Amino acid sequence: MTLLLLLALSAIPLLGVAYIVFAGAPFTVDGLFMSLILLAMSGIMGTTALFELRKGKAAFSSPARLSTRAVPGGLVQSGKVMDVVFFEANVGEPNKSIVTLSDGGQSPRTLVLDGDVRNALPIGRNVQIVMRKEKGQNVLADVSYS
Repeated sequence: MTLLLLLALSAIPLLGVAYIVFAGAPFTVDGLFMSLILLAMSGIMGTTALFELRKGKAAFSSPARLSTRAVPGGLVQSGKVMDVVFFEANVGEPNKSIVTLSDGGQSPRTLVLDGDVRNALPIGRNVQIVMRKEKGQNVLADVSYS
């Protein structure tokens, strides 16, 4: 539904450009600027429609091969570490690490963990992460490399 709406909204400005051309004013200052504005609007809506189409294809593709399972010690996630970003918080707040896991080129999974885990999760390695909840935060409990 959104895709059809975006396609319609990208076509309407093109009709305005066609009207300016057929009205005989494409090379006046008003006609040029109005055409540029309408083409920009159409391009924005068309690009958004293409992104929605791409997102829709990803939703219908096969599920990612990232595995998630629960164990007595917490939750287990496995995959290849693509990125680890560390964020230092304000005083009194816990620091966070954002870990991106991927497997086989499928859509990556993002994990938010407490503390600095950059040394525990080297980029490019296949890992199996066991994490547990403490006070509502994900804490790294164990890492095994493959």
